[in-house]
Amino acid sequence: MSVLIQRVARWAREIPDAPAYTFVDYLGDGGWHTLTWRQVDRRARALAVRVRELAGPGDRVAILAPQGLDYVVAMIGTLYAGVVAVPLFAPDLPGHAERLARAYTDAEPALVLTTTPALPGVRAFVDGGAVLAVDTVSDLLADEWDEAALGPDDLAYLQYTSGSTRQPTGVEITHGNVEANALQLWEAFDATPRTSVAALWLPLFHDMGLIATIALPIVGGNQVAFMDPVAFVMHPVRWLRLLSEFHDVYTGGPNFAYEYTAARVSEADKDGLDLSGVRVMLNGAEPVRPGTGAAFHAAFARCGLRPQAHTPAYGLAEATVFVSAVGCDEVAKVTEFDREALGEGRAVAYTSGGKSTLVSCGRPTGQRVRVDAPDGHVGEIRVQGPNVARAYWRDPERSAEVFGSGWLRTGDLGVIHEGELYVTGRIKDLIIVDGRNHYPQDIEATVQEACEAVRRDHVAAFAVPGELGERVVVVAERSRRGLEAEPSEVARLVRAAVARTHDLAVHDVVLAAAGAVPRTSSGKIARRACLQAYLEDAFV
Repeated sequence: MSVLIQRVARWAREIPDAPAYTFVDYLGDGGWHTLTWRQVDRRARALAVRVRELAGPGDRVAILAPQGLDYVVAMIGTLYAGVVAVPLFAPDLPGHAERLARAYTDAEPALVLTTTPALPGVRAFVDGGAVLAVDTVSDLLADEWDEAALGPDDLAYLQYTSGSTRQPTGVEITHGNVEANALQLWEAFDATPRTSVAALWLPLFHDMGLIATIALPIVGGNQVAFMDPVAFVMHPVRWLRLLSEFHDVYTGGPNFAYEYTAARVSEADKDGLDLSGVRVMLNGAEPVRPGTGAAFHAAFARCGLRPQAHTPAYGLAEATVFVSAVGCDEVAKVTEFDREALGEGRAVAYTSGGKSTLVSCGRPTGQRVRVDAPDGHVGEIRVQGPNVARAYWRDPERSAEVFGSGWLRTGDLGVIHEGELYVTGRIKDLIIVDGRNHYPQDIEATVQEACEAVRRDHVAAFAVPGELGERVVVVAERSRRGLEAEPSEVARLVRAAVARTHDLAVHDVVLAAAGAVPRTSSGKIARRACLQAYLEDAFV
């Protein structure tokens, strides 16, 4: 039985000179560097020969390389070789040293793949382990390659979760999972073989970036153009200019990317942008804010962007990545629910009083989704399909808990309303005070609107144990406009806003320096890590 990775060789035969992977090197020479399908296949085969000399079946091979074409070759080459890839990142990536160390130690790789420029830092990090620079492998070795006998049940790679509520954990993704999820995403995007193009900046070590950038183009022999995430953060207009280069293009990113781009791209920058060819702008990897799609469209409508392009989605690493999304050419639904009823676990349309506004994540594609609660009630989201991973790496107890029932237990709360999935929050993040449930993202939204000294989207609300039950704590980063603000006055405003809006007392308000609130690799607020830091007095 064939697996997705074998299609690379097919495209190398059928469309050898067609562009496959294009890296736009904004942080280097600024050029567009492209590998054709023939070049990708040949370089991957050559690397697979070398990898087999240094690692055997079942061995883990970690990728500690910067964003670029060598990373793509490293990933495909390890899959060709029939070993287990571990997509990580170079040690010089700021802010993720501990996560890298934990994942690397957990995976116990027999070999590390990197690039020549990153080699010194990687050698220092692995401290004596076997390291191979991908760009030093001769293409001539490709002639010595024998195709591995790969099946859908064979382990393809370990996807380390971003750890928003726990330490990073390796999810076992099989070749069958990869193929299923790429095909599901392809169907959801309604992509055209050899015509549609992806334009992305997502990190390749992240589940969304890995599948959208590397796996999805393999389905139909399509091209992807991608850049370094840092290049996007420095100048987000680069993302839009890249999209403007193509007439049938899809992309994606977490919610913050759309808000950040709308805020940072000037009117002058919009001149010359043509976003009329953008079919899909997937919004996932973190909760989708209600006003994000409308605000982004308002900012770029004059550039030809269609409102239907904004595509809220839901997914998680344990389902490879993609689960559900709003349909192509559909405008995303934004629904107002009664906040008090939602806190009690009932999805009731808002009429008066407090409200919670949620964005639909559409319907699943090629898989089944249900909520572990009666119709119209909030419960744990469960997923079943060929894209669901088989286990957590070396964690049989947790694997049995999450995967053992035949339905993936996502740990996310949601409700099916009018046939569409609405995600309400994480089970472990739920704040319960005096028997009432409060979603932390609702409290965080109130906090950031309470005072201009609070930095937007850099707020964490969580509960700490007290003598009489849980107590609410808010940690908020200080904004640039709030450098001179008195912490006591900020705390007063925050407490008043939360009490007024949620009928909830805040035990403590911490005003922290910029960058203090921990985040995951996908940009989500890491509330569990924030709680731990608070308990250890790390914000003092």
